[in-house]
Amino acid sequence: MIVAYGVANLLQSVAAARTTMHHTFDPGLLLRLAGHRTYLVGLACQVAGFVLAFLSRRDLPLFLVQASVAAGLGVTALLGVILLKWRLPAAEVALLVLLFAGITALVLAARPAPSKALGTEGMIALLVALAVIAVLGFFAVRLHGAPGSVALGSLAGLAFSAAAVAARPLASASSWDAFLSHPLLYLLVAHSVVGQLLLGLAMQRGSTTAAVAAMDAAGAVPAAIVGLLLLNDKIWPGREWLAGIGFLVTLAAVVGLTRYAEPQHQHAVAQETSRAVVNAPLPLIPRPTAAGCEVAGSGVGDALPQAASTGLRRPTTRS
Repeated sequence: MIVAYGVANLLQSVAAARTTMHHTFDPGLLLRLAGHRTYLVGLACQVAGFVLAFLSRRDLPLFLVQASVAAGLGVTALLGVILLKWRLPAAEVALLVLLFAGITALVLAARPAPSKALGTEGMIALLVALAVIAVLGFFAVRLHGAPGSVALGSLAGLAFSAAAVAARPLASASSWDAFLSHPLLYLLVAHSVVGQLLLGLAMQRGSTTAAVAAMDAAGAVPAAIVGLLLLNDKIWPGREWLAGIGFLVTLAAVVGLTRYAEPQHQHAVAQETSRAVVNAPLPLIPRPTAAGCEVAGSGVGDALPQAASTGLRRPTTRS
């Protein structure tokens, strides 16, 4: 599951960086992203991770599963180093060690238990949350740069968190008929689609780092709280402190890793774009001369005499 989400993070962020930026809350972005083979492979990895996480939620508490999903960013960092030649600072090594320690603490503290059913009130709350997230996304998409990344990434995290809350009791469905007819299934799908759209929009903004950090924080914390309060998530007696420390350490390591795991391919694209602009031939701009002709120049100081010496002239037209 962690590996699947790590690969998905890497491939989807690369595809989002190569797609024309959208300035509206338009589902058409998902269709544009689907035109990239890289995105489709990443989406397939995300679906595989989602299925594994869904099965895990049948008995494991949400604070462990959501932290493990967020920990996929550690795999993203390692893959970036191996495949894309990202640099491996000493700080990243320390963060990866912290991530492994945090997940280990959560595994030791988590007590398997079946979920409680989520009543009608809970399903209504998930439906209201879906509407609120969509409305906020409609306005947040107008933000640009880091604020847009943080706002849209946070909303994506809330949508994925709500999907996780719906998945925990749904995973305990007694039969396929009960599974397919359960309202939680359609709430889960709706939250996942909205979250995917918001994540794509967030990754197109100025800071993918901010988007991923905000999504991980907003996605892990609410689900963990709801799971402990309402869904029968359990911690082994006497290990509450271990669960708390493990969750905080894991989340802090994930947020720290976003500095290294996502943006480097975007920097490379930006550098290539800047280099192409600098090396591009300058446009010819007509300049008037005393002889009643126009000299085609570049518009940059000393380029005018050079253009004139090459005989780049054309008759002046008058209206």
